[in-house]
Amino acid sequence: MISSITDLLEELKETIVPVVAEAAEEDPVEDEEEEDEDEDEDEDEDEEEGVDQLDALREECKNTEEGKHLVHHYMECVERVTKQQEDPEYENLDYKEDCVEEFFHLQHYLDSCAAPRLFDKLK
Repeated sequence: MISSITDLLEELKETIVPVVAEAAEEDPVEDEEEEDEDEDEDEDEDEEEGVDQLDALREECKNTEEGKHLVHHYMECVERVTKQQEDPEYENLDYKEDCVEEFFHLQHYLDSCAAPRLFDKLK
């Protein structure tokens, strides 16, 4: 389920970004010169960026006993749904399971676990 959402977002990004990039181009010769300058600036910016503290806290929460249980429960659901989708009769089923409930249980736990500690980690 997560991978299908991620794939959908990636496809959407790939669809939109080229259109925006083409519309922004005015003079390709000038753009090439500016790109060289931008690459140097981008390298400096990458070095300054750190790790997202919220993501790090969520990973820590996933490694707790309750977090492991919820991740395991969610992954089992994803496997069930994936196997169900591979069935040739999947389109004709009256009820198609999804993992929305399991996903929200996991996210709620991760957020409630990470939130109290987040502001202590921010600069």
